[in-house]
Amino acid sequence: MKAFKFDWLILPLVMLALFVAAWHFYSLADKSKDDSNYFPGPVETWHDSKSYITAPLAYRGEQDQGILRFTWKSLYLVAKGYSLGLLLGVPLGLVLGLSTLFTKAFDPIIQIVRPISPLAWFPIGLGLFKGLDGAGLFTIAFCSMWPTVLNTAQGVRSVPQDYLNVGKVLKLSWLQMLQKIIVPSALPYMFTGFRLSLGIAWLVIVAVEMLTGAPGLGGFLWQEYNALNYRHIVMCVIAIGLIGFVLDRLMSMAEAKLRAAT
Repeated sequence: MKAFKFDWLILPLVMLALFVAAWHFYSLADKSKDDSNYFPGPVETWHDSKSYITAPLAYRGEQDQGILRFTWKSLYLVAKGYSLGLLLGVPLGLVLGLSTLFTKAFDPIIQIVRPISPLAWFPIGLGLFKGLDGAGLFTIAFCSMWPTVLNTAQGVRSVPQDYLNVGKVLKLSWLQMLQKIIVPSALPYMFTGFRLSLGIAWLVIVAVEMLTGAPGLGGFLWQEYNALNYRHIVMCVIAIGLIGFVLDRLMSMAEAKLRAAT
């Protein structure tokens, strides 16, 4: 129990304290060089940004809201794009895993389009869907789906041959094989892909909101960047990191439960 508290609570808190201390002293050193233009420290960041945190549901304007309002708008857009990515990624991954011919035909294309930045895909989405909302959803879905595709394909390829032989002996149809043998066996791999895809979707949301000007954490970050308000920029960066951490932990917990169940 003591080791658990040290590893998962005390040690991260110590590292966080060291980071904040380093940030504070760097700000002091930067301020001593140029008192009119310096990087803000943690105390100044808190004082200038606390209204967004202490009143998280406040609405003062389209781009002047509490941090939870911005977060909700970003999470809502991520949820839609991420869900669309799963709807596209899972079937594609299943086909890639089941068909060697399909893999040979499409894997080179996937490896070409997969590393392209969301900043490049957004204009493509804008041209295809003729609107900011459609382009944003396309960018999130298209950029986040690839971990799901590749992990699903790997999971299908990893199904033991003995399981498939049992299905053949029982004379199961392909649909029954898929439902009762292939998908349950590949599910741990698939869930790893879901987790990685969620992380990418949360990364992409910042770029999408910056490009669309949508009210969310990314849109607010872009607005404050244009105003060179580093205190609010730092607050947004911290909020984005913390929410990404929470999302990853939630998916990790769900994955652990799934693995225990299987």
